[in-house]
Amino acid sequence: MNIDFKKSALLEIDVQNDFCPGGALAVTDGSDVVKPLNEIARGFNAACAPVIATQDWHPAGHCSFLSGGRTPAEGEVLWPDHCVQGTEGAEFHKDLDIKPITLIVRKGFRPFVDSYSAFFENDRKTATGLGGFLKGLGVETVYLGGLATDYCVFFSAMDAVKLGLTVYLLRDAVRGVNFPEGSVEKALTAMKNAGVLIV
Repeated sequence: MNIDFKKSALLEIDVQNDFCPGGALAVTDGSDVVKPLNEIARGFNAACAPVIATQDWHPAGHCSFLSGGRTPAEGEVLWPDHCVQGTEGAEFHKDLDIKPITLIVRKGFRPFVDSYSAFFENDRKTATGLGGFLKGLGVETVYLGGLATDYCVFFSAMDAVKLGLTVYLLRDAVRGVNFPEGSVEKALTAMKNAGVLIV
């Protein structure tokens, strides 16, 4: 893969304990994304190119939690309590090399709106600031890996395309929830149709 590091950034999406085996919302083989992400991050770091990690950072009692006992809105998914601020579950996986990371974007910290995308909250209006950060650096291309393929990676990739970025999905550095069944393949197809390059 020939990367123009001067205009590229690596996005490591939600590689956190709660999304890895043993976590509150574990993705099957979720920890398998760590090794390939570490390898490519070292390349970005050596070229002084930005590496951005996102982190779900929910307050206790967040609106996306099943424990709240509310009925989900149409099209909404409620999840087991996960990535609660300051807990071990919210920490990055112990084997993820954080030394190359330039910026950490924490999302989902507003109690009444969830956030899948690295770029926008789920209200589709509130920006995280990442888009402006990348624009300021002259980034035109992003490479994405992390968790989960069919949710946070998917929404991040689609928003990146909408913002005019060229997007590469690192297929060996993502894993999916696959809930509901078939959602991973559906997400991959939608990303491909939107112009995401799967490598």
